[in-house]
Amino acid sequence: MRRVLRMIPGLLLPRISLYDLRAVLAAAVLGAIVAGVYGALHDQLTYSLSREYFTKLKFHQFDYADPGLGERAFAAVVGLLATWWVGFVAAWFLGRRLFPGQPRATAWRRIALGFAVVLAGGLLGGLAGYAYGVWRGPEADLAGWQWAIERFGVTDARSFVRVAYIHNGGYVGGALGLLAALLTIHPNRRPLQDMPPVE
Repeated sequence: MRRVLRMIPGLLLPRISLYDLRAVLAAAVLGAIVAGVYGALHDQLTYSLSREYFTKLKFHQFDYADPGLGERAFAAVVGLLATWWVGFVAAWFLGRRLFPGQPRATAWRRIALGFAVVLAGGLLGGLAGYAYGVWRGPEADLAGWQWAIERFGVTDARSFVRVAYIHNGGYVGGALGLLAALLTIHPNRRPLQDMPPVE
């Protein structure tokens, strides 16, 4: 835990050269693209599991972004908008940790590995959410969700709640994946004389 706490100031308020900053930003943009595509595909699946989760909730939250191409396309846009920033932030932290002091090829490989861990965490978290929803069964007590069911006029509450578990589990899994990547994937420092000058 102390190790994690020591890392936080440098990750949030970095002192970083322009040489490294360009690479970190490039990684963050790529992370945003990958996460956005993942989110768009993810929400195609969850739309199939509960159309109401989108029509009664998500479409209202993201009504400004409706492309007017039908519900499937809108669900993809919702997924993209809900996840791109997660990829940006995750790749920023990975790049901030792994670019400084490393050969670029080595850093990119380790960032790709770290991002794969984040994606795997998100996927496993979503699957865990789905499994939890199934495990609760058709007779599950949904009293804790009653406010949402009534407020949004949900008719298929079981499917709605199951998809909510999937989405929440995905975020939790992605966060745990990022933490695991930051703790287990380490930079391989180059000798100081091989470093580019700080700009």
